[in-house]
Amino acid sequence: MAVRLAAPLFWTAVIGGCAAIWLGRAALVSAGLVALLVLLRVLDRPARFRRLVRRAARRHAATLALRQRQESFVDAYGNLVRDGWLRERAYFVERTILPEIEARGFSDYAEDRFDEMVGIVEAVAAEVDLPDETEAPDDGIGYEQFCAGRLTEAGWRAHTTRTSGDQGADIVAERDRVRLVVQCKRYGKPVGNAAVQEVAAAARYWSGDMAAVVTNAGFTPAARKLAAATGVLLLHHDDLADLHPVRQVRKAR
Repeated sequence: MAVRLAAPLFWTAVIGGCAAIWLGRAALVSAGLVALLVLLRVLDRPARFRRLVRRAARRHAATLALRQRQESFVDAYGNLVRDGWLRERAYFVERTILPEIEARGFSDYAEDRFDEMVGIVEAVAAEVDLPDETEAPDDGIGYEQFCAGRLTEAGWRAHTTRTSGDQGADIVAERDRVRLVVQCKRYGKPVGNAAVQEVAAAARYWSGDMAAVVTNAGFTPAARKLAAATGVLLLHHDDLADLHPVRQVRKAR
């Protein structure tokens, strides 16, 4: 802070002093006012930084709140697991917040304030009052029917498959001539990449245009990496209400 104050105030004083010699008291008073404005602006920099971060986060507040709910779950031992949400908020700061504040001239200021930015994102997400979530069934078959119902409400013609011989598909749905193949996972921990592999294979078996794994919990980093490579969607059941048909499964060559 002292270094940031010293340089602009020093040059303001030098320029103002030189101007005062040539132009008299009026120039000295003007130089003093300019120095005061510079001082106030530098002292207000932390508050302006926080306002900028908060404003950027609030533009995505609803999405952040939803992701917080989707990426947090209670495990079989009753522990609240927030690992997925911690990764999500750090990703948001790195990809959304940092580029914006760097463009506003805060790149040097933000270097040591990553935790402060994460804290602001956490607070913004907590401010959103999400509607109550319909409780998803605890058993696997009930969860599949629950997810199929969500798809039907969203305009899909969805039906669950047989419990055996489904080749990794729990739901097959169609809308606008696009076929969606879904595997449902009612878990107490993040879903791994085995589910991604299975539903990618199931999409080929069922001639699907889209493939998705739907869960109440989050996904492991390995699952996310494989999903990005195969075109498989990784969804929370909340996402089904806004799922639109898009041909995106990457066909095997």
